Amino acid sequence: MTLIPLISAMMTTPEATAAPAARAATSARAVYGSDRRRHPVAALLAVALPAALVAVAALSPMIVVPPPKSEPITGTLIELPKPPPPEPAEAARPTPKTASATETVAPRVETVPLDNDRVVVGPVIPDARPADPGPPAITADPPAPKLVLAELDARFAGAFQPDYPAREQRRGVEGVVKVRVLIGTDGRVKAVELVSSDSPGFFEETKRRALSKWRFRPATRDGVPEESWKVMTVRFQIRNG
Repeated sequence: MTLIPLISAMMTTPEATAAPAARAATSARAVYGSDRRRHPVAALLAVALPAALVAVAALSPMIVVPPPKSEPITGTLIELPKPPPPEPAEAARPTPKTASATETVAPRVETVPLDNDRVVVGPVIPDARPADPGPPAITADPPAPKLVLAELDARFAGAFQPDYPAREQRRGVEGVVKVRVLIGTDGRVKAVELVSSDSPGFFEETKRRALSKWRFRPATRDGVPEESWKVMTVRFQIRNG
């Protein structure tokens, strides 16, 4: 079998191939129907031959036409203009270091240069003067303790007058004597001092009587007895009869 008849056979359509097979099958069935009882082998061949032809026609290869090749697409590379370089950013200020718990950061003091020919004088702050405290507060003095002076005890008034001195009595001399006596807390006279006397005898008799017989109510300060001095006057007179 040459190549041209094979290609012709392959390009034959299935309908063209199937038509003779169908006719052969029809004739075979006719023969088989009339003579199937006489020739069983011929009847079998009549049935198998059309089926084989149909199978060969179905299994014959088909010619596949390849699609046309597409031409490669070519493009032109267009270079875009480069963007302008960014402006230089302002130099970032260094971030101050955070002082740790054990590190002390000294404050930074900026010094401003001063012009040698120009001196800047700041405002003058007057000296702070303390406010006038005003007149001093007057505190009232505590009341003075109540003082009660000593006085002659009336219960001993009859023993007050001294005895008349004998010398002055014989001469008929009368007079007055003043003494200063120290009265103790018990009311007794502890000391006698001369203030004035018309006669020495009058003072001696008065002193003797005061130390032995005079009794006083002592002076008191806020009710507390205390010693005090008191001036007493004694008169000496001669009574007739």
